[in-house]
Amino acid sequence: MFHTKFQEPLITAYYSIGSRPLDNWAVHQCKEGEMQHVQDDELKSNVLQIQSPNVNACCITCPMNPKASLGIKLPFVTLLVKNLGRFFTFEITILDSENIRRRLRTSNYHTIKKQSMFMITMPFCMNEGWNQLNMNLAEITSDSFKTTYVETVRIQVHANCRLRRIYFSDLLYKDDQLPNAYRMHGTKDVREKTKSMLKKKAMVVDQKSAGDKL
Repeated sequence: MFHTKFQEPLITAYYSIGSRPLDNWAVHQCKEGEMQHVQDDELKSNVLQIQSPNVNACCITCPMNPKASLGIKLPFVTLLVKNLGRFFTFEITILDSENIRRRLRTSNYHTIKKQSMFMITMPFCMNEGWNQLNMNLAEITSDSFKTTYVETVRIQVHANCRLRRIYFSDLLYKDDQLPNAYRMHGTKDVREKTKSMLKKKAMVVDQKSAGDKL
């Protein structure tokens, strides 16, 4: 999707504001699942709510074509998600220097890190309310597979969460370094009120921090 485009320091893969935010996403919804855009009381704007007792069966995936690739070369990915107090997982598929697709999966219900040749599963903890989840894809690829990160192929976000935005970046920016639309809260008054809360909720998900939780 982004192979032929100039890649700026910030690239948005999903944003809940707009008339058709899921245009480039495939929606996989199981019978017991719920997937809809709702008004979040804290953010005062629309967000995507994904809920299901079957975490793996209910998800959104980008790109829609399973044979296509996002082609995003930026090494950091950030998700703005709300903890719903239930199991939650998301997965990033990357391409490395050996031309192998590796899957990086994180979840709040695994307690230990697991790794195979093509996949690593990492545990993480979420605070109450909105969280900013960051992954250094280049570092995880290097530490886990001893190869070099080339690009992101695919993103999957599963139940259970509320999703505001997914974006890639060349660096891990602080909140005050980001454009207003990329911050957790849109107005200056709300940002100042929640500044200390967001600092507590900011979390970097990487292999080293995951290992510390074992």
